[in-house]
Parts: sequence; structure tokens; C-alpha cells
Amino acid sequence: MKTPADIKGILFDKDGTLVDFNATWLGIADFMAMDAAEGDRWKADRLLSAAGFDFVNKRFRPDSIFASGTNMDVVELWFPRLSDEDQMLAVARFNEITSVQGSSMAVALPGIVGALTALHKRAYRLGVATNDSTSGAEKTMVTLGVAQLFDAAYGYDAVANPKPAPDTILAFCDLTGLRPAEIAMVGDNRHDLEMARAGGCGLAIGVLSGTGTRESLSSIADFVLDSVADLPDFLSARVKETI
Repeated sequence: MKTPADIKGILFDKDGTLVDFNATWLGIADFMAMDAAEGDRWKADRLLSAAGFDFVNKRFRPDSIFASGTNMDVVELWFPRLSDEDQMLAVARFNEITSVQGSSMAVALPGIVGALTALHKRAYRLGVATNDSTSGAEKTMVTLGVAQLFDAAYGYDAVANPKPAPDTILAFCDLTGLRPAEIAMVGDNRHDLEMARAGGCGLAIGVLSGTGTRESLSSIADFVLDSVADLPDFLSARVKETI
């Protein structure tokens, strides 16, 4: 593990890290499930439960398929017997839903825009690493008004292997010229932190603003923060401690 003084770039997960997961995605997830169930409410609820929705607490469970997986993961779970051709059609359908509705309905977590602006002013290279589609990620950053702060956004379809594989980290390194040890990965699920470990990131930082919990994240994270809103002050304080 490197110190924050060594960090020059930061990759952020999107949903639950920059975007309020429940405020943005609960309605979209329900729409997807009803679409998949052809309007059958009972079947849609079974699909949502299988994807990780906790009907008691009205939220998705940490590291569940919908919280951290790709649209391909959802299709494979909900339609296990589709042909390859029909599977790709189903993925394209879900990509359209998440890209258009997910981005247009995106709700930024409190303090996120200010934090990202502060980090950008300090010359950190910023990127998004998500298991949503690249188009969805790019459109979401536009909706939030922060697209200009980022060097790139990487969805699951921008790399050969999505999170938790290290491909996105390597792509960000190729783009920025940074080494993995100079990059911090920030996310609300273990997939994010597992990618950080697999890619040799200098820091793996968990946040409690999404579906992950301190219990689910602390065993793999270097640090766990309440939110990305705390990141600028955290990095500043840690840098001062190492000087």
C-alpha cells in the first residue's frame, strides 16, 4: 500500500459512489424486472429478489448482482436458457434502459460535485470505472454536470474483462501514463476493491454511501470513508501526516 502522497490518479465506481444508488436505480430496476416478466408483478418481484433486492429494507444487498454486476450478469440470471443471439438482444435492451433512463434519472450523492471539483483542481487525474455501460456512464457524468472533470469513463463494455478484473486500471494507466501504484480506486462494493487489489492500485478505498457496509468492505479496503465527499480532506490530512 502506498501513501496518499504517492497518489496521482483516482478511479471511481459510479453507482453508490458518485450516484445515489437507491434514489436512482430502484425504479429502473423495477422497470427492468417488469419488462423481463412481461408485466407479471409476482414474477418481477421474484426476479428482483434473485438479483439481490431486500424487500424488507427496500434496498439492494451488498455485492448482489444488481448492486455490482453487469447487464450481462442480470440477463444470465433472469434468462438462463436463452440462445446466444437472444441473450445479446436482451443485453442490448437492458443497456438501452440503463443508459437512457439511468443517466437521465441520476441523483448525485451529497457533496460529490464539490469533492470532484476540488480533486480536479489539485490535478488528480480522474476516471470512472463501472459495470454499467460506457454510454450510460458518460451520459450520467453529463447529467451530474461533472463530465469535464474526468479523463475517461469505462463501462463493462469498454474492456475485455469487467470488474473485478484489473482491465480498467490498466486502460486508465495507458491513457494517463500513471502506474497502478499511483492510482486510488474508490467504490462501495467488494468488486471495486477486488479490482484495486488485482490491478496493484496504491490505495483501495471503500465508501459507505452505496450498498456496501463497513463489515463487507473493511477486510479488503485500506480505508473506509462515509462518502467521496470526505475524500479531499482525507487525502490532504494523510499527505500532511507523511510529510
